[in-house]
Parts: sequence; C-alpha cells; structure tokens
Amino acid sequence: MGRCQRVLLLLSIAVPLRADTVYQINAQGRQVVLQRDAIVIQEDSSFLVYKHFELKERRVEKVRLNKGSLPYVVTPGSPAQQKQIVDKWKRFGYTATVTDFSGKTTQVYDAYIDFYPPGGRGSLLESVPPRTSIALILDGGGADELDFSKIAQVEFQGEHLKITSRDGQGESGRFLMPTERPAEARFLGITDQYKPASQDVFDFSLPLGKVKAITFQ
Repeated sequence: MGRCQRVLLLLSIAVPLRADTVYQINAQGRQVVLQRDAIVIQEDSSFLVYKHFELKERRVEKVRLNKGSLPYVVTPGSPAQQKQIVDKWKRFGYTATVTDFSGKTTQVYDAYIDFYPPGGRGSLLESVPPRTSIALILDGGGADELDFSKIAQVEFQGEHLKITSRDGQGESGRFLMPTERPAEARFLGITDQYKPASQDVFDFSLPLGKVKAITFQ
C-alpha cells in the first residue's frame, strides 16, 4: 500500500469532521457532494471560493467555482469544526522548521513553494504551479528534483543549496527556477496562529533568498 493510499485510509477511518460541505444540484434536482471538510471563504451570486486539503500534493489549495445553471449549496460548519479541519490539514501536510538569516525559527505546516513577481504578492503565472519539491542544477552537472518527503534538511547560501536526504545522501547545486521570467520563490505554509477564516491558504511566507535552513520532520 502506497503512502497516499495509507493516508486515504486514515482519513476514511478517522472520526468524521464536518466543516463546510459543498454540494451541487444536478439536473435531476439532487444534491451531489463536491467537497467535504472544506472551508468556504467567499460566495456571491457569481462564484464560490473554498479551501481544502489536496492529498496528492499534501497541501491546502483554494478552489473557485463559477456559478452556472446548476446551483451550489453549502452546509456551513461551526468555527470549532473549522479549527478541527485546519488541525487535520496540519497533521497530513509537510511540516518543517524554517530558520532565517537573523536566526529566527518558525514551525510551518502544510509547507510548499510558490513563485511570485519580485517583491509582489500575486501569483506569478497559472502555468507555474506551486510545488512540494526542490529542483537543482547540480554542481557536478545535470539536474535533479527532490520531493519534500525525501528531504531531511536544506541549507541555503543565496541561490546555492545543500540538500541532505532522509537516507543520509547529500546533493548540492543552484536552485532551478521553473520560469525564465523574473520571479521570486517563496516558502509558504501554516503556523499555529493561522486563522481558519483566512482568505489565504498560508500565513507564513518567506523568500528563499532569506532562508538559512529548512529542516523537515
């Protein structure tokens, strides 16, 4: 049984947590469940936006549904249920301790990397998706990409990285950006102060250029 299958099994046998549940009314007038254990963060006559945990990527993502001829229905959960959902997200996402160059350390849950215009907050390009892996141009030539699940620690010296994998092997090289456009890579995630009603799927954001080390649990 693979890791994702084991996580799915754990999620299915866990005590059900019902935060917001999103339904769509089909052509026969029946409610079809689109997403359970979600947190709806915005809704109007045109669209519905909610957050949920994406198992494949092991991170929280935001989904926008355009309202068409078939309506959506939301069964809201309580603030306490929403907090329970965020706590569950934190258990199943990637957890890391981030140290910046000032020496400050922060524990980050549901960690991932995303790419922004230099100094900006908006997403760079839809064609440059967030990721839970680190790609390198290796010092000895060639390239490699390591998933967070295989990494024990990353040490940063500007664009140069030294990665120690969980099996004790080491690699070093230059961080490989997924685009040729000017961009800033940031390490993102949720901290213990994250508010379930937040419009964002993170409350921690640090450019990789300001990171000294990341240690994954």
